[in-house]
Amino acid sequence: MLRFNLNYFFCKAFFLLSLLIAYPVHAAEVVVYSARIEQLIKPMFDAFTKETGIKVKYTTDNEGALLARLEAEGKNTPADMLITADAGNLWAAAQAKLLKPVKSEVLENNIPAHLRDPQNEWFGLSIRARTLIYNTQKVKPSELSTYEDLADPKWNKRLCLRSSKKVYNQSLVAMMIAEHGEAEAEKIVKGWVANLATDPLSDDTRALEFVASGKCDVTLVNTYYYGRLMKKDPDLPLAVFWPNQNSGGVHVNISGAGVTRYSRNEHAAVRLLEFLSSDKAQNLFADVNMEYPVNPKIEVDPFVAAWGSFKQNPMNLVKAGELQTTAVKLMDRAGYR
Repeated sequence: MLRFNLNYFFCKAFFLLSLLIAYPVHAAEVVVYSARIEQLIKPMFDAFTKETGIKVKYTTDNEGALLARLEAEGKNTPADMLITADAGNLWAAAQAKLLKPVKSEVLENNIPAHLRDPQNEWFGLSIRARTLIYNTQKVKPSELSTYEDLADPKWNKRLCLRSSKKVYNQSLVAMMIAEHGEAEAEKIVKGWVANLATDPLSDDTRALEFVASGKCDVTLVNTYYYGRLMKKDPDLPLAVFWPNQNSGGVHVNISGAGVTRYSRNEHAAVRLLEFLSSDKAQNLFADVNMEYPVNPKIEVDPFVAAWGSFKQNPMNLVKAGELQTTAVKLMDRAGYR
């Protein structure tokens, strides 16, 4: 009997040891593909590892390259999570069947419904508001009102816009199509184009610089670009205006994440996703890039809070993906390059 028990013990021990040798990493590591740069994500990953003991291995690249890599790797991908900016990109990942649904009461409680996928395949982690920035020496706040009003002839030769090639403006126009219908949205975009003071610019920072120098009077940017510029030079004649406060609200988008379809460590990946929506991580996630916490219980960074509070557009951001192709075609027809 003793010999039998010893044999059983050694066989079971050998089996368990074999499992540990065969799978040394998976139980204690999450692999993340991130379109957000290292300096924005590493503090959160370090905090997660400190709290849970689960290591985070990450690869950073642009969203197009990461989506292509996930598709090419298929079932053999090492990635457990995808992090990227803009709901349009997250929607594209879901459409390509690169993500899987996650059922989590923690995520449902921490993230408002309009900032997560109705099918629970992606979740917002920080909010970026795309709003109006104006030259305080040339524009009175009382002159400003809505995104739509920028099509009014009173802004002729006074408007600057970033190129339509960037997903940020594509998502904004997609949401306008959802709100107004395609015909009305096209009319608005044509009005923007007619009011341009210069050809569309390469990025939001460039648009802000043009406004600050008086080459145009008003522009549309994500607020964190404004924050970065004002931290460098707080004397610039620039200010934030929150549009559409008496109608649909400010257009917001997200940076967000989803668990990959073929994740080998789904449980750990969900834990990381939940952690990123938690009180402990939300300030880290949002403050580093001067964004807004997606979790409404978390206070905004004081530097960002100084820009004032605003009403968000409550429409679900899935529309930014569903209507993105329509938006791109509309912008092309309107002459918005």
